[in-house]
Amino acid sequence: MGTRLAVQTMCEKAAVSRAGFYRFVHSSKKKPARRDAALRDEIQKIALAWPSYGTRRITAEVRHRGWKVNRKRVQRLMREDNLLCLRKRKFVVTTASGHGLAVYPNLAGSMEVSGVDQLWVADITYIRLEEEFVFLAVILDAYSRRVIGWELDRTLEDRLTLAALRMALAQRPVGTGLVHHSDRGIQYASGDYIQELKEHGIVVSMSRKANPWDNAACESFMKTLKWEEVYRSEYRDLQDARLRMREFLEKVYNEQRLHSALGYVSPGEFERAQRAEQKKAGVA
Repeated sequence: MGTRLAVQTMCEKAAVSRAGFYRFVHSSKKKPARRDAALRDEIQKIALAWPSYGTRRITAEVRHRGWKVNRKRVQRLMREDNLLCLRKRKFVVTTASGHGLAVYPNLAGSMEVSGVDQLWVADITYIRLEEEFVFLAVILDAYSRRVIGWELDRTLEDRLTLAALRMALAQRPVGTGLVHHSDRGIQYASGDYIQELKEHGIVVSMSRKANPWDNAACESFMKTLKWEEVYRSEYRDLQDARLRMREFLEKVYNEQRLHSALGYVSPGEFERAQRAEQKKAGVA
């Protein structure tokens, strides 16, 4: 009774009705739920676009979109909505290193990379189409994780890897001491490929025998490619696969996908930030 009288007295002094007061009280209690609903909608959009993202990347992405939120809250909402990552599949190695060509020592393992275009890493994987297998060769900048060269074709001959290398050379400057690292596969040990590297002053590095961890950055990228693009797609033919691979590599992976090793920004954003810092330091 005393509480009702106090409320009534306050309402009279404030010139508001008791009904209006209680409507305000109830609506204020619903605001957190409405905020959760808006955040949940944002998280669902991200999870649908990036099915392999876990709570760390989802949290980083919602923060990029202007939300002030911690990982525990994101984790709770994801758990309630059963937003699970795609199941990981096994990665198939395509290396054929049983050849008599010259191999080179592993220089990448001892390098301390401090900027772009100091170390390029290369690898090959397969992609299944409706009626055939095709092969993808990629070259990444080891510092920014950016895809700088790639080629998709039906062949595993060295023209596949040469096309990816020439794309990288057309896009990036070759400075003194640039190292190119790959496995010992015949595509990378071929005379034409080694000659192309040496003509541009690029130092050759290769993984140790039967040790895929020496090229871990490229192995990790290939897994990301499979889980986030290849296993989610059905390619009609080589032309269709090329178009969709270009979209994923150059627009999605390079410019949109958050990378944990880069502080949860995309490779493109990371490189632009690095260039801005270098320019600022040069002016200073």
